[in-house]
Amino acid sequence: MTKYTYTDKKDTRSGFGAGLLEAGKRNDKVVALCADLIGSLKMQDFINNFPERFVQVGIAEANMIGIAAGLTIGGHIPFTGTFANFSTGRVYDQIRQSVAYSDKNVKICASHAGLTLGEDGATHQILEDIGLMKMLPGMTVINPCDYNQTKAATLAIAEHEGPVYLRFGRPVVPVFTPADQNFDIGKAWMVSEGTDVSVFATGHLVWEAIQACEQLEAEGISAEVINIHTIKPLDAEAVLRSVAKTRCVVTAEEHNRLGGLGDSIAQLLAVNSPTPQEYVAVNDSFGESGTPEQLMDKYGLNAKSIVAAAKKAIQRKG
Repeated sequence: MTKYTYTDKKDTRSGFGAGLLEAGKRNDKVVALCADLIGSLKMQDFINNFPERFVQVGIAEANMIGIAAGLTIGGHIPFTGTFANFSTGRVYDQIRQSVAYSDKNVKICASHAGLTLGEDGATHQILEDIGLMKMLPGMTVINPCDYNQTKAATLAIAEHEGPVYLRFGRPVVPVFTPADQNFDIGKAWMVSEGTDVSVFATGHLVWEAIQACEQLEAEGISAEVINIHTIKPLDAEAVLRSVAKTRCVVTAEEHNRLGGLGDSIAQLLAVNSPTPQEYVAVNDSFGESGTPEQLMDKYGLNAKSIVAAAKKAIQRKG
């Protein structure tokens, strides 16, 4: 297996902030809008450099989406920023009608997603956002794994024509992907090749999958880890190629098991290659208050759970 190490930990939201600033330098059509969370979304550097290209909408998320949709008509590339819960659930009607149905070039950028929001509790820990957004026709859905990949994804979506949902988080996590990487929307990243089980992970669970892969290797089990940073469009070719080799699957995500990455892969396999599959995800429940580490452990979103799921999937394939 490929070995991964890290020398730094950073939050993925800071990767977004760095990417937004660079995107603004590259293209003067890039504009930013925020719903009263500049610090949380790491937008200050963009504002300092391009104050005339920033709109502070305030706590009016629906209005922010409407303004963003309107700005595209003049050729601008708007990036909206707020918490994932407010970026999706609170404004789903506006996104559906004004962005997705109208095919507007809006980049919906969402921080503080999933259980790792921690102490803010269930009201803010949205675990349904990927499902909500991937169901919208024409919507691209991206969930990068670390600081560098989030920065690269932010630059990539600035050049992509069409609506995008970009999901990232608050906690500091290992930075293990290359700083100079090219982010290819819709193309999975082979993290580590293996032969016994395919582990498809996204977001914060990619690093956990790498740790699980190392533990499995120590027990003589060869796990293939693939980073599905783009959940829609799904890299069907990469998924089917891996499954043809391993014949069993684990999906790992910081999301409800209903409607997320696991369901996308299950649908693909049901039609093309029925395969034993185990989910590492929140089992149809809301979250609760606690530290990110406590919650990820309680809800089974860690390397230990991926190891157990991999062994179960291998057993099922016979």
